[in-house]
Parts: sequence; structure tokens; C-alpha cells
Amino acid sequence: MATDIFHPDFKAAPWWWEAWQPDNALSQDPPASVDVAIVGAGYGGLATALELRRRGVGAAVLERGDFGVGASTRNGGMISGGVNLGKGLSGKSAAAEGFKRDKAALLGAGADSLATLEDIVQREGIDCGLIRTGRYLGAWTPAHYADLETKIDDLNAHAGAGARMVPRDRQREMMASDYYYGGMYVARSGHLHPALYYKGLLDAAHRAGANLSARADVERIEKVTGGWRVLTSKGPVQAREVVVATNGYTGDLTPRLKRRVVPVASHIIATEELPEPASALIPELRAIADTKRVLTYYRPSPNGKHLIFGGRARFTQAAPEVSAPVLYRYMTDRFPQLKGMRITHAWTGNVAFALDYMPHMGTDEGLHYLLACNGNGVAMMTYLGTQTARRIAGGGNAPVNPLDGRDFPDHPLYSGNPWFLPAIGALYRARDWWDRLRA
Repeated sequence: MATDIFHPDFKAAPWWWEAWQPDNALSQDPPASVDVAIVGAGYGGLATALELRRRGVGAAVLERGDFGVGASTRNGGMISGGVNLGKGLSGKSAAAEGFKRDKAALLGAGADSLATLEDIVQREGIDCGLIRTGRYLGAWTPAHYADLETKIDDLNAHAGAGARMVPRDRQREMMASDYYYGGMYVARSGHLHPALYYKGLLDAAHRAGANLSARADVERIEKVTGGWRVLTSKGPVQAREVVVATNGYTGDLTPRLKRRVVPVASHIIATEELPEPASALIPELRAIADTKRVLTYYRPSPNGKHLIFGGRARFTQAAPEVSAPVLYRYMTDRFPQLKGMRITHAWTGNVAFALDYMPHMGTDEGLHYLLACNGNGVAMMTYLGTQTARRIAGGGNAPVNPLDGRDFPDHPLYSGNPWFLPAIGALYRARDWWDRLRA
């Protein structure tokens, strides 16, 4: 595709950073000792620190880079109450059977994740453009539409989703396009400005008294009498407990956890200002996603003047010259009326998938972890961080929610290097093409 899709002022950076970009204004030196050391300053790490301080427990957050440089300011900002829990599970695998068995409790936890986020936004006065007008999930094929229908009752009963089916002949109530074969509307969903939400969490954790340290690379974690010794590039920290909240950036520091998460790149573009309000494309400024294996997701900007469009242009990192034309084609397939609009921003970030497609929190050899939200981490990482803090502050061993302590699978052929992602991406694209052709 010609490079004229790029605006003259194009930036290879998140559109969100126009409002707030990563900085270290609140950074401090790490303390010599603390009750809880938290590795990673994304949504999960900050939510853990905030809740610990609210409960009178000392907390220090150790961030390898600048505050906000990772996926917490690079995502699409879409939020839901767990409607994607179990997505990707199929057949009679142990994970699929476990989800079926615990479905009510797991969907309830998903609903709680959205309530947790909303409570924090309200309590801490975070101005992040939170919009609760629902999500439309477009069916890639008629078979996908039928599959969505089977989920309605469970989502409404256990997650309070307010879900209903939208047949294809009524799809323009959801979006100015006939691209999908109908779909499912979920009322209990929405979107926010992820960078401003991150800034609000960072400020709230600071006000609560958490120690926040940027560019404090954790080099090693050692078990010692009475707790842990965390060796950082800014000096050692003694801690009673350690929380690992590295998610899509989990590395060699915790090799056992690295083998349990698969980092997948998600690519996003933002359009120049639209010629008419985004509500003309998407009534009520809803969020939209679809049921493709190589999915897309998109939503209006909080000011309703731009379209933010994301998806798996590649499953790995790629330059904007590679990923942006692919996303542009996906966008104009759905909205032909946007042909000729130019892209002002393109960026990418890592999301973390578990091998069972489920979020996880728990302990591994004494280390607390919260990982693998499978591309739905804005509310879920906030929730898992808050829940991890409550578990630590409460001092009990019993799980605090149905995601706590679930089996976190690994695989003997996976060491943490996702070498297979290009092949998986090619296979998924071929299957999507074939399914659509048959439809």
C-alpha cells in the first residue's frame, strides 16, 4: 500500500501520549527495606501498591524503564466485565473442562474486575474519559454468530453483561457497516483513555505513600531468612514479600514464569480528525471487536474525533511501515468511507497470553504473580493487582477469587521464546480466509 496513508505529521508513538507520555517525575530511590517489593509498574503493579498502602502495608514498585512506557499506555483502552474469559478454549482439554466447571465463578470474577476499575476511578478522581456505552462483537461468519448465541445466557446470568444478539439486518444500529454477519452487543462494557488512567493510578499510588522507582532494573531475586533480597540497578531491597507483575514483558528474571506466558504484539493506528463525528461511524461511541482468529478491535477516541484501530497485523513486533498498512486495509474493509483518511500515529505493545487462555494470580516458589490477561488487561490487571494486595494484607492461604491459584500450565517445548508465532499467525489468517470464503 502506498505510503500516502501516513499524515505529514505522523508519529511512531501512541496517540495516547499526546495527553500524557511516560515520565519519571514521581520516581524515588528504592528503599533499603520494605514490606512488599513489586516488580513492574503497569496497571497490575500500581494497583497492588495502591491497595497495599490503603491497608497500611509498605510497598515499593520497581520499574525497569520509564513509568508508563509499556503496554499500560499502549493498549486500546477497551474494558469489559469478563466477556472474553474462556475465549480461545475449545475441545475437551483440561483447561476447557475446568472453565466449564467453574464458569459461574470465573465470569463473576470478570464482572468484579470492571467494578474494581470503576471504583478506583471514582474513588481516586481519575479523569480518564471513561465511557460505558457497551461493546459490539461482530461475527466473522454465520457459524460464529450461532456460537455467540450460545453464550448469552451465561454472560447475563453470571457476569451481568446485559448482552443481546443483533442480527445482520439490524447491524447498522451498532456501526455504519454491513461487514459482519450480525453480532452480540454487551451493554456492560466501554472504553477509556489508557494513558490518563495509568497517570491516575500512578498519582494515586504516590499519594497513598507507595515508593515508586523508575529505571530500577531488577537483576536478581534471592530467597533469604525472613523474606527476599531484591537486587536492582539502584541497590538492594529487603522485602518480606515480592510480587511479579511484568505480564507481556516477563523475562529471564523469573524463568519459571517466563515459560508460562507468551508475549504477543498488538498493533494500533489512529486516524487524523474525522470529517464528521465518530458517532456517525459508531453510534454512541461504542467499542467494537470481532470473532476473527486474527482479531481486530476499534473504538472512537474519547473526544469522538478520531478512530483508534487495533489488531494482530503481526503477532510479533514490526515497524509501522509494515503493520500500519495492514491495519489500514482492515479498517477500510470495515469502513470503506474512510478510504483517503490518513494515519497520524502507529504503535505496538506486548500483551501476555497463557497457554490456557486464562488470567492468573497466585504464588510460585514463594513469589506472588499476576500475569496473562490475554489482551484484556485494563480491568483485569487492575483487579488482579487489587486482589493480590488483599491476599498479602490478609495473610491467609485460601484463594481470594477463582483466578487465584489455578493451575498455570507450561509446556515442555516452550522455554519463553515465542519462535512459533509467525507460523501460528499464518495458520490463523488462512483459517479466517477459508471460513469467510465458505460463508
